[in-house]
Amino acid sequence: MFYTFDKILLIMSRIFRHLKQSLSFSLILLILFSCGLKESKLRIALSKSSPNYVQWLKRADPGVQIINLYTLNKNVATEVLGNCDGLLLTGGEDVYPGWYGKETESGRCSGCNLRRDSLEIAVISKALEMKMPIFGICRGHQLINVYLGGKLIIDLPTDYGQRVTHMCRDYLHCTHEVYVQRNSSLYQLTGVDSALVTTNHHQAVDLLSPLLTVSARSADGLVEGIEWLNPEGKNFLMGVQWHPERMDAGNPLSGKLADKFVSECKTFLNSKKHL
Repeated sequence: MFYTFDKILLIMSRIFRHLKQSLSFSLILLILFSCGLKESKLRIALSKSSPNYVQWLKRADPGVQIINLYTLNKNVATEVLGNCDGLLLTGGEDVYPGWYGKETESGRCSGCNLRRDSLEIAVISKALEMKMPIFGICRGHQLINVYLGGKLIIDLPTDYGQRVTHMCRDYLHCTHEVYVQRNSSLYQLTGVDSALVTTNHHQAVDLLSPLLTVSARSADGLVEGIEWLNPEGKNFLMGVQWHPERMDAGNPLSGKLADKFVSECKTFLNSKKHL
C-alpha cells in the first residue's frame, strides 16, 4: 500500500503527539518516506496555506500537490521541504523588527508571529541551500529581503507618506499601479511596463539587501518587486509586494508569475531525477 504525501504528514503528526521526543524527527521522516513515497509528483511548500494561494498555483498546474508547512514543527518543516520542489512564502503578519535591528520599534507593528518568523527563516535557509525555487508574496517578499540582510519600513503612513494607498479597509478592492523595471527578469517574463495590482500592506522594503535588485516600484517609489542582483548560478527567486493570488489570471502580474514559478519548480523536480 502506498500513502499520499498528505496522509504521511497526518501519520507524522499523530506519531509526534504520542511519542513526543522519544524518536527523532529525522528518524520518523526516514521511516515514513521509505514506506511508499515513490511517485515523482510536483510538490510546492507554502509557508502558510490559504485557498487563494492554492488556487493561484493550481491554475498553473491543476495536479500540483500543496504542502502546508505552517502546521509543522520548524525541524519537521525543514525535513519535509527537502522532499518538495518549490517554496512559496505567503502573506500575513508583520515580520518582527528585531530580525532587522529595529526591535525597539516593535510597538508600532500591527501584530507579529515569532513562531512563524522562525519557521520561515529556517525553510528559506534550507531552500537556498538546495537551490530550490522561491517566490515571496507581500510578507514573503519582505522576509526574503530581511533574510538576505535588508530592512523594512515599520509603518508606511507615518514613515513614508500616503501619496499611494497601499492598504485599505476593503482589502479585496484595494489597488494601485505598479511600474516594472525594463532591465528586470520580471519585465522579460511579463512584457509590460505597468499594470494594476491588488495591495494590502503597511510595511515595505526600506534598505534593500545588497544581493537583490528592484524589479518594480509604485508611483511613490516604493519597492514592489525584487529579484537576484546577480542570478547566475543561483536558484530562481522572486518577490512581489502585491497579491497576485487575488488578481485575475489574465493580469500579466498574476497568471504569468504563477506559470513561471511552477515551471521553475518542475525544472527543479526534473533535475533531482537525474542526480
